[in-house]
Amino acid sequence: MKRVILVALLNFLLLPWIFGGVKPGDKAISFTLLNVDGTAISLSDYGHQKGVILIFTCNTCPFTKAYEERIIQLHNTYEAMGFPLLAINSNNSHISPDDSYKHMRERAIEKNYPFPYLKDENEEVCKAYGATRTPQVYLLEKSEDGFKVAYMGAIDDNSLDPRSVANRYLEKAIRALREGKRPDPATTRAIGCTIKTK
Repeated sequence: MKRVILVALLNFLLLPWIFGGVKPGDKAISFTLLNVDGTAISLSDYGHQKGVILIFTCNTCPFTKAYEERIIQLHNTYEAMGFPLLAINSNNSHISPDDSYKHMRERAIEKNYPFPYLKDENEEVCKAYGATRTPQVYLLEKSEDGFKVAYMGAIDDNSLDPRSVANRYLEKAIRALREGKRPDPATTRAIGCTIKTK
């Protein structure tokens, strides 16, 4: 019995280390990735902001396409309030060719993205954050030593019909931070396509 308990405890302690992942309250993991305009963007570039809306997305998933206009609107609304948006595509382009850097650039131009669209070429950032879906959001808030995770999960409660949204989880979380409160809920379940990794 003691051995079973010990194995269970070791799994609980080691699984986050093996697979990565963050949760609300954790320090946000720094990164530097290539934007579709050819520049390198780092999370530390946003240290003067109140927070960052980090969204794992892609070109190809029907769920991300359904959210695309909402994602653009989120940036346009909240950047001026100190919460700009960063979009990250972690899909492996050998598995999903339409998610290559070239096609990302084309998509960003076609849709006139007002935010950086970054390529997670080695899939390191999605694995570090524990992101598995597109779209999947991590709301980061400024802290004394960078950023920490305040909310993670879904943008809202209706992936396919924006007119039928009842709970705007991400916007509610941003509003809580602006009011000096903690997001509630701090986590929701992201609905979407799986991130295509090696």
